[in-house]
Amino acid sequence: MIKIWPLLFGLIIPRRVRAIVLWPFIIIKRADDRGDRVLINHERIHVRQQLELLILPFYLLYVLMYLMGLMRGMSRHEAYMAIAFEREAYAHEADEEYLKDRKFWSWLKYRRELGQE
Repeated sequence: MIKIWPLLFGLIIPRRVRAIVLWPFIIIKRADDRGDRVLINHERIHVRQQLELLILPFYLLYVLMYLMGLMRGMSRHEAYMAIAFEREAYAHEADEEYLKDRKFWSWLKYRRELGQE
């Protein structure tokens, strides 16, 4: 389910973020983003990831991966892009058929080993 909630962005969520999944909702910043199929597919991949991990562990792992990236000396953007969940979503966001054949816990293939760039 897609919700438009612009007040959330800038207050709690950084202004540059266009959408976020707070299970079970895909929350978008602007109404015109509802038609952005790539953005919505990216967020749908996150919905699937969250379901696989029974929601709460997804958020804990997401933050942990981000913090590990920062501790390894990455910039905030690099740490975000190193998160396995984001790597999978960005890799397949343009493929609208991806979720039909996606294997369970596919995000594991996108983990980075410590020290690996």
